[in-house]
Amino acid sequence: MREFMVTDEDLAFFWDAVSGHLDERQVRITAGAMVLTLDRHGAAKAVAGASGLSAKTVQRGTREVDEGIEPAIRVRSPGAGRKTVEESQPGLVEALDKLIDPETRGDPMCPLRWTTKSTRVLADEMTAQGYPVSHSTVAKVLAGMGYSLQAPAKTREGADHPDRDAQFRYLDGLVRAHMAAGEPVISVDGKKKEKVGNFAPSGREWQPAGEPVEVNMHDFPDKELGKVTPYGVYDIAGNNGWVTVGTSADTAEFATSAISRWWEEMGRAAYPGATRLLITADGGGSNGHRSRLWKREIAAFAEDAGLEITVCHYPPGTSKWNKIEHRMFSHITRNWRGRPLESREVVVSLIANTTTRTGLKIRAELDQRIYVKGIEVSKKEVAALPIEYHEFHGNWNYTVKAESTSTS
Repeated sequence: MREFMVTDEDLAFFWDAVSGHLDERQVRITAGAMVLTLDRHGAAKAVAGASGLSAKTVQRGTREVDEGIEPAIRVRSPGAGRKTVEESQPGLVEALDKLIDPETRGDPMCPLRWTTKSTRVLADEMTAQGYPVSHSTVAKVLAGMGYSLQAPAKTREGADHPDRDAQFRYLDGLVRAHMAAGEPVISVDGKKKEKVGNFAPSGREWQPAGEPVEVNMHDFPDKELGKVTPYGVYDIAGNNGWVTVGTSADTAEFATSAISRWWEEMGRAAYPGATRLLITADGGGSNGHRSRLWKREIAAFAEDAGLEITVCHYPPGTSKWNKIEHRMFSHITRNWRGRPLESREVVVSLIANTTTRTGLKIRAELDQRIYVKGIEVSKKEVAALPIEYHEFHGNWNYTVKAESTSTS
């Protein structure tokens, strides 16, 4: 069995996380247990460095654990021990509170306003202000003040459009009607661009201890491989998808090309009797509701496929509710976490091999065609297209008839 390596950084992280919840005796016992668990040369020194305890205290804790000392109800003898830091340093709690939340504590010019708030950084700043404390003491005081380690929560979506909920209900009604009639309904979107090359990926993957995958020191884009843009099509009823991995610009032509490829390779066979197609899409990007090129290309696709195509866009600030985001893209991201995207073929393979317990299947294809940015489409050209704008928010909801798109 390979040995699991614990670094000094791991020890420091562990100690910062737990020390604020331990009393004096528990701190000593925990330090001793860590030394015996590591069971390597220099373990006591490493634990002392991570915890901020003296070598003597760590040795005592190690001895107590090794001798099997019984749990005690009291931390120390009655009347023994030093005064609390709050008692010995009046004003410390208030000063620390201002550092943690300066804007609501009347100190918007706090020196830590734009820096990380780790216990070690806080301890250094408190010491500079005349309150000498260790990082473990800061953790204890913070816990007593009701603070805890937390990550930012993604809850703000920006200003809500007044017809946001109405659009969701309208879209849901169309989706249900199409699916009840056996007509295809797809959710489409472009995933963020990814650098291709031997770069450090986000996330972690199980590897033999001490044998991490070696990647480049710097993340400068590879001049030859560049970036790729995955554009996805998710079949809501079929729980399957198609992803075109583009090497050029993310344009409306690229987006509709991906949708056309899905129809040719997957959609037509799955829905042989289809006469209509419903597309749900974000309001911006290559498939944005303001894009004239998008409307022109969708009209061309409708003519080629012989389908009546209805497009419904999500209201501003609600892209996360697009089905493709949490039913397909999230699983793709999880599948390639911790893996360098060394080549375009690797990207395609990782996408195509993404599955879920609910039966998700994805096909992927590399598209190396050049898509030109900035193609202009006039209002007159769009006006000539066979598009019927719905009475409710025609800017978000419109139907393209399967008719000739010629403007002559």
